[in-house]
Amino acid sequence: MKKNIHPDYHEISVVLTNGETFKTKSTYGKAGETINLDIDPISHPAWTGAGQKLVDTAGQISKFNKRYNIKL
Repeated sequence: MKKNIHPDYHEISVVLTNGETFKTKSTYGKAGETINLDIDPISHPAWTGAGQKLVDTAGQISKFNKRYNIKL
């Protein structure tokens, strides 16, 4: 590796939305800093699967179900 071109890699604290904390290594900020997450795997629907709905835009889902004879 070339010297003096890479960012400093140090330990930081991460605080999840429920208050849990953990330490990790990162190039973010300075050593000992804290990141407070607004979105994390505990609360975000992309990871939890909660709140997902199919939005039938212009009847596309209905057309698909009718074409392939799918009964819900």
